[in-house]
Formats: sequence, C-alpha cells, structure tokens
Amino acid sequence: MQMRIGGTGTGSLDGTSIEVKNPATGELVDRVPFGSSEDVNRAVEVAEAAFAGWKQKTTRERGMILFRAAGVVRERHRDVARLLTTEQGKPLKESIDEVRGFAGILEFYAGISAHQTGELSRLGPAGDCLVTREPLGVCGAIIPWNMPVIIMGWKVGPALLAGNTLVVKPASSTPLANLTLAGILEESGLPPGVLNVVTGWGETVGEALVRHPLVRKISFTGNSETGGKIRALAAAHPKELTLELGGSDPMIVMDDAHIDKAVEGAIRGRFYNAGQTCTAVKRLYVHEKVSGTFLRKLKSRIDALNVGNGLGPKTEMGPLNSAVQRERIARLVEETHENNDGTVLSGGCPLTGKAYEAGFFYRPTLVSDVSGRSRLLTEEVFGPVLPVMTVPDLDAAIQEANTTRFGLGASVWTANIHTVRKVFDNVHAGIIWVNRHLTVPPEIPFGGVSESGIGRENGSHALEQYSRTKTLFLGW
Repeated sequence: MQMRIGGTGTGSLDGTSIEVKNPATGELVDRVPFGSSEDVNRAVEVAEAAFAGWKQKTTRERGMILFRAAGVVRERHRDVARLLTTEQGKPLKESIDEVRGFAGILEFYAGISAHQTGELSRLGPAGDCLVTREPLGVCGAIIPWNMPVIIMGWKVGPALLAGNTLVVKPASSTPLANLTLAGILEESGLPPGVLNVVTGWGETVGEALVRHPLVRKISFTGNSETGGKIRALAAAHPKELTLELGGSDPMIVMDDAHIDKAVEGAIRGRFYNAGQTCTAVKRLYVHEKVSGTFLRKLKSRIDALNVGNGLGPKTEMGPLNSAVQRERIARLVEETHENNDGTVLSGGCPLTGKAYEAGFFYRPTLVSDVSGRSRLLTEEVFGPVLPVMTVPDLDAAIQEANTTRFGLGASVWTANIHTVRKVFDNVHAGIIWVNRHLTVPPEIPFGGVSESGIGRENGSHALEQYSRTKTLFLGW
C-alpha cells in the first residue's frame, strides 16, 4: 500500500519499505513506504498549497464531505475492520466497533458544521467588536498503534472541519487502515492535498513533522516520554500542541456497588484490546467488605476468557501488538513475583501451544495484594494485567487513586450519589465514569491532567484546538 500525498498513492523517495505483519500469526500483511524527512517536506508543501482553497470553502461544505465519507465507511466497515484486525491483532468485533466509531465521529462533526461560531460585543460609543475563528493552517497528526482508527477520527474530524489541511503519520505497525480511510475521504470529495499520509518511523517521519516550520499544530497520542520530546522539538518553531499521553486509570468499587456489573466493567475495562488502551482500567481498588466476593467472581471470568487470533469467531482477546510489548508485560509480572509485591491469582505467563507460537499472546492476568511500590501501580501498564488492592473506605480509595503522575480517566462503581460527587471533586482525571468505564462518545471532550497530556480532543471543544480567534473592531 502506498502513502497518500496530494491525492495520489506514492512510494518513498528512496524506494524503501516497511513490512506490516499480523501480530497473531507473524504473517506478512502488506508493505508500506519507509518515509523520510524529504517525504514529509513534500507532503507539508502540498498541504500548504491546498490550504487556501480548503479554507475558502464554507464549514457546511466541509461538513458534507465528512458526511459522505462516513457513509462510505459504514458501507465498507467490515472490510476495513478485517484489515485493522490483521495488522493490529484485536478481535474483529472490537475492530468493527472502532471503524463504526470513526464513521460516527465524522457524522458528529458534519452535524455541527452548520453551527455558526463567533461573538459580537456592543461597546457603546466606542463601536462594536466582532470575534470570529479561523483555521491554523497545516497541522500534523501522529497516530498510535493501539486504537489507530478511532484516534485518526478524533484528529481528522475537527482539523478538517475547522478548515485546516493535515499531514498524518500513522504508527509503523498499523498504517493500513489509516491509509484506507484517507483514500475513502478523498473518494468522497476531499480535494487533493488536504489530507496526506506519510508512513515511516517516528524518529524520522514524526520528528520531521514536528520540526517543520510550516506545520502550525501537532496533535500527538502516545507515551509520556515521546510527548516530552515533542514539546522540546516543537519549541524551535512555536506551534500549537495537543498531547494525549496515556494514563493509569483507577477503578473504585464501593461496598454498595452492583458486584456482577462491576466485574463485567473490570473485564471490559482492563482486557479490551488486550489492555492496550490509554483509558483502560489499570488499577483496581475494591472495598474490603466486598473484596472476597468480587475477586472470586473476577478470577472466574478472567479464567474463562477466550484468547486467540482476532479473526476467530469466539475470540474475546487477541495478542499484544508486538514482541516488545509482550516482553515488557512479562517482565513487570516477573518483578512483582520476585519482589513479593503481589500475588498472581490468574495468568502471569505467555500462552503456549501451536495456536499461539507465532503470535504475541499473553494470558489475562490478575494480581492481588499489590504493594504500593510495585511498577504495576506506579507505571502505565499497557497489557492484560490487572492489579487489585483492597481499601477500607472511600477516602483511602481516593488517596490511592491520586498516587500516580497520570490523570486521564477514572471510574467509581456505587449506588450513592454523594460518593460520586466526592470522587468527581477529588480524583485527578479528565473524565470520571460512574458504573462504567472506557465509553467516549464523539460528543464529549477527551484529555487528561498532569502527565496525561495537554489540550482536549473530541467534541465541539476540539474545534477550538484547531482554530484561533480573529477580531474585527468597528469604530463608529
């Protein structure tokens, strides 16, 4: 599959390529160009040239293109989802949900495209003041491998509706669905050069995109270390930044919670996409009055999870995306055992056997009695390992929830509205769920506090992140 620059497929200038392999089987899925800084420069210049024409279109005209593209995505969602599963590994059902979610995001932005923005201030004898919003120009989007389709939607939808042009850098291991969706947008009427996709490594393509003086904004989703490097690189040519840098979401289960629903919430919240989700449940705090029953039911559900190739009809959890991811998770669990930092109740090792030998599979893992010093609690664990701590009351749960440097999401499971209010007021996070976890519809803003990043994506608020105010002062 080729890169998309200026509305056409193209290879890298030096003709080299990257292999994209299925993480469940090790089989080659496709090859994409190994882009360079020269390829980025070519894409940015094309986007800069396309900006003037795209900016002149009305917001409603831009919205209609997004709406048509959403319709095509819905028609072809199974094909795109199957492609996503083969390159990323997640179960086909999850891929279908993600692709449909992408269409939903485009439909949301198309739906608000007729909404007129601006402010009029009447200043008396001094005159009147009109404040409007205008696009920034060429923007860059760096997409991660864990949720490449939905996160592409979060960036493409508001950026294009606001009137910007865009250069997208997908993850090197999951570029195929992104390239396919870019082609669908072009097919649906997006002018050449408005959306460009350059494939390659982050150290070359990503860095060149961040450094480029014509790029007015970078939206990055990934880990905190890379986010810090991007902030430093972007300082050479001041530009807008939106950084979603992951999290270590706590889930608090109180003694008045519906236990069975909370167990299912923990299963989906931790093991969806094999735990490779920034807002996954990464730390579980259970009230001591219900911890025994809760852990017994949770272990039973974890032991029953069907792990396998994402294309399998009964698969509930697929492989990790790479050998590096699996090795990192395995090491964290080994450290927990070696340091007596917790008790492994379920899983705790790679899956073995013919069905798993070519892929990056790891058993869904439950660890109880976790020490506060364990890296399972202090770091972002991007895999199917769920550490559990017992707490005596809500105050202790809130205190533990706030012990990390992250602050993306959190959830509380309770029947008490006063408990909800206390968690909402005191837990450091950008979004608090009540009796659910992970749900992020396109209407709501998404982002974190502390080291979970800066800025917001999703919802009407994202349009503000891709535009700036301009004022007209009318002196009478």
